[in-house]
Amino acid sequence: MGIIRHPGEEEFYEAVLSLETPEDCRNFFEDVCTIKELQALAQRFRVACLLDSGSNYLEVSEATGVSSATISRVNRCLHYGSGYRTALDNLKKAGKLDDGRNLEE
Repeated sequence: MGIIRHPGEEEFYEAVLSLETPEDCRNFFEDVCTIKELQALAQRFRVACLLDSGSNYLEVSEATGVSSATISRVNRCLHYGSGYRTALDNLKKAGKLDDGRNLEE
């Protein structure tokens, strides 16, 4: 188990893991996040998908409107972290992600 950095963090992760459908997740995150926060999270994941599919920074920026600083941070996490990689690999294994370029806007 990873290091818990804030009180309630473990319960938060357990709550996320308890959600069973995309609708459950949508409802939960709409309650937990502001619209801007939710958009930023989804946008960052889209950046990860596009980078993973082989898109370069310019293509990602044009497709998402994200700054090069955000693209760089996501790219760094994609290569040196484990969260994006685990999620992307899990979605690919489940047949829910083929190519980040085909993600809905």
